[in-house]
Amino acid sequence: MLDYRLDAETEALRKTVRQFAQEVIAPQIGEFYERDEFPTQIVRQMGELGLFGLPFPEEYGGAGGTYFDLCVVLEELARVDSSMAITVEAGVSLGAMPIYRFGTEEQKRVWLPRLCSGEALGAFGLTEPGGGSDAGATRTSARLEDGHWVINGSKAFITNSGTDLTELVIVTAVTGTRADGGKEISAILVPSGTPGFVVGQRYSKVGWNASDTRELSFTDVRVPEENLVGERGRGYAQFLSILDEGRIAISALSVGLAQGCVDESVKYAGEREAFGQPIGKNQAIQFMIADMEVRASTARLAYYRAAEKMLRGEPFKREASIAKLYSSEVAMDNARYATQVHGGYGFMNEFPVGRFYRDAKILEIGEGTSEVQRMLIARDLGVG
Repeated sequence: MLDYRLDAETEALRKTVRQFAQEVIAPQIGEFYERDEFPTQIVRQMGELGLFGLPFPEEYGGAGGTYFDLCVVLEELARVDSSMAITVEAGVSLGAMPIYRFGTEEQKRVWLPRLCSGEALGAFGLTEPGGGSDAGATRTSARLEDGHWVINGSKAFITNSGTDLTELVIVTAVTGTRADGGKEISAILVPSGTPGFVVGQRYSKVGWNASDTRELSFTDVRVPEENLVGERGRGYAQFLSILDEGRIAISALSVGLAQGCVDESVKYAGEREAFGQPIGKNQAIQFMIADMEVRASTARLAYYRAAEKMLRGEPFKREASIAKLYSSEVAMDNARYATQVHGGYGFMNEFPVGRFYRDAKILEIGEGTSEVQRMLIARDLGVG
């Protein structure tokens, strides 16, 4: 029989993060959100809990856990706030994971301990202003000159790229031409503060307002040749594999938001009275909340299944896309329902569901749009 119960260690981790989210994040995150401010101290505290090092070996400063442990943590964080959940997700999946998966031993020894401890954050620069979902259309270039890569170009929508904790960004760049005439794309590590590397102002966003997202530009940025991450010409393929894992993490985050909508709606339905009784006595409200719970529970099973296949070393690309597609759309549906349950108060930023509603839409866009997920699923089925 399939058994999706959490083992004792993972359940203890889940409870710890749940308590931290409720006691530390919940009381203050709304103020950071409305000020459009990155809460550095909260992020440091998440580092102290070991959240950024969960899936990495102890020899590099990690906790020796699994990627599924990370997913459980992301779900619990997102039940309270998605900005902090995406900060952890991007810091682990996009900032540190490429170094762990593809970096040299020297790169791992130098960078991973600080990234795992949360003392430093890393970012990954893939998306470009004119690229969007077409990541293969990379225009940023890097040429070898006197033992250094010289990088020119720009990146857009890069998470964790300009915080007080950010110490590096890994960028994809065209480093030559393949034998078939296509672009040779490689990944190169650029430390923060490198001359010519300019971090733009924080975007004014609809949601995720307490997370850091910026545009980056590179003008004759010089870094040592050994800052190449992985094989030359394999940068795009490497990142696609990172995205497959990241989609499971985004699915977990989406489930957290969807479950948070249930939590807040149940609470509000028991407290808010209309026509002489709590609104939760009304069948229309009961049915909306029941449907929200069904969606969240089903989406959780989807990311559990994808994570299970990944940890077994089995192909999981289709399951990751299914989980990401379904759970992100569930998050959007539940945010809409929760806002409806709250009525006029759901439209007020002082209530968590107001943030949830603003945060939900990006989940259908980031780390592969819903349309891209449908394309990948169909392709894996042999359609088209």
